[in-house]
Formats: sequence, structure tokens, C-alpha cells
Amino acid sequence: QVQLVESGGGLVQPGGSLRLSCAISGRRLDYYAIGWFRQSPGKEREGISCISSGDGRTFYTDSMKGRFTISRDNAKNTVDLQMNNLQPEDTAVYYCAANSFCALGSGRIYLSMRYWGKGTLVSVSS
Repeated sequence: QVQLVESGGGLVQPGGSLRLSCAISGRRLDYYAIGWFRQSPGKEREGISCISSGDGRTFYTDSMKGRFTISRDNAKNTVDLQMNNLQPEDTAVYYCAANSFCALGSGRIYLSMRYWGKGTLVSVSS
């Protein structure tokens, strides 16, 4: 059984940065594609980024390119999401998820992931 635990959320001022971390247990990290997603109040969950298993190629939803960076540390079994220039509209619960591949199409990351974490809250406010 694969378990994912997110950390690093919190309150940040507009223009600030946060680094989220997803810790994976139960299987070697490079066996899975890992994605980051978020759900804002009153909105549907949306994909941000995904890093593939094996070669670690990275993919981003078009609207998320430039401010978000995904990275993987196989030694620590973690996948991080660096978020810069955060704005109030970035306030959301952020989730990481695992699957055998990154589900992509039409410039976005799909929610077709097998295992999900419980999320970490990011609040952007002055």
C-alpha cells in the first residue's frame, strides 16, 4: 500500500513563496509518477504538475507554468513543489498523488491518479 503525506503548507503574504513536500512510503519513489493538484474553495480540483516515473520528465498545466516547479529526490523518497509569487487566488488545499504514469492532455494534468494524500492548506493573504 502506497501512502503519501503532504507538508509545508501555511499562511504566506502575496508575492511570497512556499515549498511543499510529498513524502511517499510503501514503494520506491521512482516506480511512480507523482502529481501535484489543488482545490480552491468552491472550485473543482485541478492539476498543477506531474513528474514521470523512471526518467523524471516534468509536465505542467499550461496556466501553472512559470511559478511552479516540481522536483524529485529519490534518496529521500519525496517530491517537492516550489511555488513562487503566490497570490490570493492560489489559496487552496494542495494534494500530491501517485500513479503509474502522468495523465496529460489539452495542456493540463488530469486527475486520473491511483493514490492520494490528504492535502495541505496554503493560504495567501496580507
